[in-house]
Amino acid sequence: MVAHKKITILSFVLLFYCFEAFSGPHKQNNINMSSSWVQITNTLPMWVHKNSASSMWVQEVNKKLLSVSGKGVLTDNEDIPSIVIDISEQRLYLLKDARIIKSFPISSSKYGEGSTQNSFKTPLGIHVIKDKIGYDVPKNTIFKSRINTNRPAEIIHSPFDTEDDHVTSRILWLDGTEYGKNKGKGIDSYDRYIYIHGTHEEGLIGTKASHGCIRMFNDDVINLFSEVTEGTYVLIKA
Repeated sequence: MVAHKKITILSFVLLFYCFEAFSGPHKQNNINMSSSWVQITNTLPMWVHKNSASSMWVQEVNKKLLSVSGKGVLTDNEDIPSIVIDISEQRLYLLKDARIIKSFPISSSKYGEGSTQNSFKTPLGIHVIKDKIGYDVPKNTIFKSRINTNRPAEIIHSPFDTEDDHVTSRILWLDGTEYGKNKGKGIDSYDRYIYIHGTHEEGLIGTKASHGCIRMFNDDVINLFSEVTEGTYVLIKA
C-alpha cells in the first residue's frame, strides 16, 4: 500500500513538471501577442520593454537614420517626442525615448506616395514640423489657406468621398529635410503644403483618401498637436 502511494505521488509530480514545460512557451507567446495587440490598438504602454518585438522596428529604423544622415529622428531623449507615420498600416505613432506612447489611425494620399509637385501624393522620408497652426481653435473649424474661417465643418462619419478637402481643427505643416527626396525645387514638401491635419471626412480615416496630406480624426489631431512642438521630427515610411 505504501509503495503504491509513493508511485502515485511521484506520478503526480512528474505530470506537473511536464505540464509546466509544455505550457511555458505558450505563456511567452501569449505575452508577445498581447504586446502586439496593444500596439495595433491605441497605445503601447510604457511598461512594454524597449527590446520587445513590438518596438524592435523602431530601433531598426533609428539605426538606419543614424548611419545615413547622422541624425536620429527617433530620439532617445525622453523629453523630445518624434513621429513615425507608416503608410502600409495607415497609422501614426508618437514616440518618446524610442517607445511608442500613442498611436492614431490616419489617411494618406489616394494617389499613392511621391514628392512631385502637383502629384497630390504623400511624400516619404524625414520631415520636421515647421509650423503649428490652430492653437485653441474650436474643434472642426475649417481653415482656408491656413486662415481660420470661423466656420465649423459638417463631419461625415460614413466612408463617403466628397468633392471638398477641408482642413480642420489643427495644422502641423511639414518641411522636408532630405534634398532630392522631399526638399528642393519641384519636390519640396513645405512648398507643396503637406500637413498633418483634421478632416471632415472622418469616415475615410484608415484608408488612402487624402490629396497628399496626412488626415486624422479631429479629436486625435488636437491630441497630437498638444504633444509635439515645432521642430519635432516626422518620418513617413511606406
